Amino acid sequence: MRGPTDSEEFTGVLASSSNDTALNGFKNRLNSSLCFDTLVEGTANRMARAAAMHVANVPGQLYNPLFIYGGVGLGKTHLMHAVGNQLLQNKPDAKVLYIHAEQFVSDVVKAYQRKTFDEFKQHYHSLDLLLIDDVQFFANKDRTQEEFFNAFEALLAKKSHIVMTSDTYPKGLADIHERLVSRFDSGLTVAIEPPELEMRVAILINKSRSEGAEMPEEVAFFVAKNVRSNVRELEGALRKILAYSRFNQKEVSIQLARDALRDLLSIQNRQISVENIQKTVADYYKIKVADMYSKKRPASIARPRQIAMYLAKELTQKSLPEIGELFGGRDHTTVLHAVRKISAERQTVSELNQQLHVLEQTLKG
Repeated sequence: MRGPTDSEEFTGVLASSSNDTALNGFKNRLNSSLCFDTLVEGTANRMARAAAMHVANVPGQLYNPLFIYGGVGLGKTHLMHAVGNQLLQNKPDAKVLYIHAEQFVSDVVKAYQRKTFDEFKQHYHSLDLLLIDDVQFFANKDRTQEEFFNAFEALLAKKSHIVMTSDTYPKGLADIHERLVSRFDSGLTVAIEPPELEMRVAILINKSRSEGAEMPEEVAFFVAKNVRSNVRELEGALRKILAYSRFNQKEVSIQLARDALRDLLSIQNRQISVENIQKTVADYYKIKVADMYSKKRPASIARPRQIAMYLAKELTQKSLPEIGELFGGRDHTTVLHAVRKISAERQTVSELNQQLHVLEQTLKG
């Protein structure tokens, strides 16, 4: 969705609220419950978590800035709060600020209207750690980008640390000045992926315990196999199951989970099929759906076909032989090779990861 243009950005007076950044006082805006101890580690977030812990313990040195990207609900914000909380535990007098990018925009607008840019700069340029969420919201806002660039340069010059999140990697950001994108990309850029099965199971069991309930492992596996997209959806599914259990005064079981998540499961099963995946991937890469079943092997066809096989394994309950059959009667080993190849490349190739993210969001509606 298009953000406001530069001319729209500075029209109207934004009402202040008790949650506004206090330019004369100081609020770090951190949620103390979001720490490293409450963040389940897995393959999907291991590198990002390790880099974040390094920043928290040795700020201002390596990985500055730290740029974390990934889809919604994967734990980017949790990781940011964890960095801030850990640094304050080590250095209680450190000036740490967590904000959403929209708050920075709001502060720029108010400074522009009230002619208080000196106070604005004093506040942001004096930080030891700036944690800023969803920098894609800076798109089309020239004055905001200029002020963030100035703050960025000032903080790096004094060896303060900057941690940012976005829904895409730096070079994938639209309508952001090139000099800002190059700064975003100058430290360490890491992705957080959708959690793998074992990580989803661990999240469900841990979160259930924190809610004062026990989820049997087989139930956690059932839920994890059916809710694949992100941590937020997993937690939402867990809340439904626990509420259903309490309301009906029944123990948590696979059947109870199936009943509690009936609507979610029916929507998922209706929306995501191998045929739907094949059509979506074919449209995205501008090939014919028939090419998914054909024996043709040029890269322009073979690559999308492998991506479609990978998505079929990730987003449906089909077995490898069943997927192979739906791709023109291919052997299950061909499907396994495609799944392993795309899964491995996703970890290292930003462009592929972004393409898969777009396809997954499209398929999940």
